[in-house]
Amino acid sequence: MKFLKSLYVHKQLYIYLALTAVCFMLSYWFPWLYSFAWILTTIIIVLLFIDLLILYSPKKAISARRLLPDKFSNSDNNPVPITITNDYGFKTYLDVIDELPVQFQKRDFSYQVSLNPKESHDFEYLVRPVDRGEYYFGHLNIFVSSLLKIAKRKYRFQNEQMVMVYPSIIQMQKYDFLAISNSLTQIGLKKIRRIGHTSEFEQIKEYVIGDDFRTVNWKATAKKGDLMVNQYQDEKSQPIYSIIDTGRVMKMPFNGLKLLDYAINSTLAFSNVALKKHDKVGMLSFSKKIETFLPAIHKITYLNRILEALYNIDTQFNDSDFGLLYAQLKRKVTHRSLILLYTNFEHLSALKRQLPYLQAISKKHMLVVVLFENTELDTIIKENAEDLQSIYHKTIAEKFAFEKRLMVKELQKHGIQSILTAPENLTINTINKYLEIKARGLL
Repeated sequence: MKFLKSLYVHKQLYIYLALTAVCFMLSYWFPWLYSFAWILTTIIIVLLFIDLLILYSPKKAISARRLLPDKFSNSDNNPVPITITNDYGFKTYLDVIDELPVQFQKRDFSYQVSLNPKESHDFEYLVRPVDRGEYYFGHLNIFVSSLLKIAKRKYRFQNEQMVMVYPSIIQMQKYDFLAISNSLTQIGLKKIRRIGHTSEFEQIKEYVIGDDFRTVNWKATAKKGDLMVNQYQDEKSQPIYSIIDTGRVMKMPFNGLKLLDYAINSTLAFSNVALKKHDKVGMLSFSKKIETFLPAIHKITYLNRILEALYNIDTQFNDSDFGLLYAQLKRKVTHRSLILLYTNFEHLSALKRQLPYLQAISKKHMLVVVLFENTELDTIIKENAEDLQSIYHKTIAEKFAFEKRLMVKELQKHGIQSILTAPENLTINTINKYLEIKARGLL
């Protein structure tokens, strides 16, 4: 039974059988082909037995291993390495079929390779998860055929391997690396001109091109004989909170990801940058109730706790209670803090309903409301309207896009900072706003 389950027929055998069948059919008109057709049949049967013998004589001649990490990074391309070794004494032709987790909805994975005797082969493929959670890989199937290519032997390895998909760790590491190498401007982060001297004094150093002339230290210059300037650093240990709205407005999908997942990925990357800037970071998620609250702490290992909390966040189907959010911040966050609120309003009236609570929060804290652009509307707006229906669609799309800009104006009118961003640019724009607020001493 085990033998039959592992035995498959190579597609080339069907070609041989088709040629034999044609010979039998043509032998009706050409009798000499009848004997030739039987000779072909005999040869195919003999070759089949030879192929089975050489494929099944070793008990196990192929070994393979799928190397999975403990965690995948959500919304990123994650590599899945595979190693295969051929212990047959002849050249083999392999067809590798990996059973991917059901979340990927991919059933056509196939990789072909030929291996010489005792040769090993390494390759990898990429998977892009768009939901957090547990992903189970099925069997790693390898179909082996010889040079005859009549039969195939199936090998199976590593069933039920599980990988946890966490918020975008790759994105966090990318920004972390660029921050360390001072290369953040390469991906769109802006250099912010410092206004005033609200920062802490760090040291006196030699003047280099680009330094602010207002920081020249004339006493040190006279003593040293070279132009010397005071160097300042941003104030440290300031509390920064990322607040994520988990209500129904955050369920909207863009490029396979929900707005909530964009906010989660941004929170992780931003929190890492803030910790490297020596600030305290915390987070909160809410809808009808406060789901997660982590107080602001400055400790690098605290990022793991934030990561675990972000992993378990999910959207709800109701409207969020901003009054409850205000009460929680008033009770739990007693020091002036930078509050980054990830939410979304599709209508100006929805914003105005929550505006009193946002104003109350902004009186005590530096509040930044993060809103999302509907990039699908931009596509409709840019298209030429060629019929009446297209005109309707374009007019409505322009109305919604205009309302988003009105929301930003409304928040500015009440002294509330805001970010209006496309989902894919969220992390860059959030870090930009943070660096701007730090450089200008607004916190």
